[in-house]
Amino acid sequence: MTESLRGVRLGVDVGQVRIGVSRSDPHMVLATPLVTLAREQKPRPGAVPSDLTELAALVAEHEAVQVVVGLPINLAGRDGPAAEHVRAYARQLADVIAPVPVTLTDERMSTVVASRRLAERGVRGKRQRAVVDQAAAVEILQSWLDAQRRRTQ
Repeated sequence: MTESLRGVRLGVDVGQVRIGVSRSDPHMVLATPLVTLAREQKPRPGAVPSDLTELAALVAEHEAVQVVVGLPINLAGRDGPAAEHVRAYARQLADVIAPVPVTLTDERMSTVVASRRLAERGVRGKRQRAVVDQAAAVEILQSWLDAQRRRTQ
């Protein structure tokens, strides 16, 4: 099973405007912020959007063995429009980075938690907007890593 393989994982927070990306260490202990990508708003028909191309380049550069994408299911535990959008994005990403697997994980409240933690550290306003997507990607990936560790203990 892919989850048990050692290696770098990338965490992805898919937004309408930006995509936050984090990475884990090869031992799957700690998630750290990596980069925020601009979302290509109107890709040419049939062309791979530039954000997917950039994500594929990050997968190759960091030799990622898996990509973990946050799925924004609603508080009732169901898919809403945002979750459907992320599922479609994850399918596109999986096609672009195959054979590297893409895993969806519940990310309810990750951006809220990330914003709160940044505010607690004194990061607010424009400075927070610049890094909140990466911080949300860290929350997503760290939660997933912690869950994997609990499953194997």
